[in-house]
Amino acid sequence: MDDETPESTDAKPQPPVTGIAAQDWAEASAQPQYRAAVVDLLGALAYGELAAFERLADDAKLAPTLEDKAELAAMATAEFHHYERLRDRLASIGEAPNDAMAPFAAALDGFHRQTAPSDWLEGLVKAYVGDAIASDFYREVAARLDSDTRELVLAVLDDTGHASFAVEKVRAAIAADPRVGGRLALWARRLMGEALSQAQRVVADRDALSTMLVGGVADGFDLAEVGRMFSRITEAHTKRMAALGLAA
Repeated sequence: MDDETPESTDAKPQPPVTGIAAQDWAEASAQPQYRAAVVDLLGALAYGELAAFERLADDAKLAPTLEDKAELAAMATAEFHHYERLRDRLASIGEAPNDAMAPFAAALDGFHRQTAPSDWLEGLVKAYVGDAIASDFYREVAARLDSDTRELVLAVLDDTGHASFAVEKVRAAIAADPRVGGRLALWARRLMGEALSQAQRVVADRDALSTMLVGGVADGFDLAEVGRMFSRITEAHTKRMAALGLAA
């Protein structure tokens, strides 16, 4: 997980940090339901990072130049280091990393099968747009987490270089052949739909996660806020499309 989130034009002041978000892990994890939700969240993130590493390593085979191949290999390495941090965090709080990741493997593997790129450019768009949608979702959730977990989640969502690299390559390809833009725009719209559907399925299947998101623990979202959250994710997606030179 990785890419830059476009800056919001919304200048409203941020509310004060309260509840779980004002606590550290030692204090917050005393609530069993909150602990279970965080284990789910870290498990989903860890498997997502491991899958991203595998996908980027595969995509590197499609790279047209040695320089491009090396760039994707470096990104894959960064994703694996993110996975290691999440794996180590799960182990440090007494959870088996493989057990925490297992419930999310089928959904994430299914997403990647359904959105396998057919060429180098589709792979770049997926790395930039597709992964960023998931990152936006996790950043929204992170705001409600205890301070220790929030710091870790935000650290593993740091950009690994996809953003500027993908934008440069995709825009250059469109400039060389404007017909490419239409195909990639359709591809990015498909990625958006699949990514949102996958996020909703994962949350719906995990009681602790869904309870946290709708306000059961950790000062979660009410249903209206869930709608606003997905609106913000869609707005960020539109901005990324524009950065690539594609129509949303």
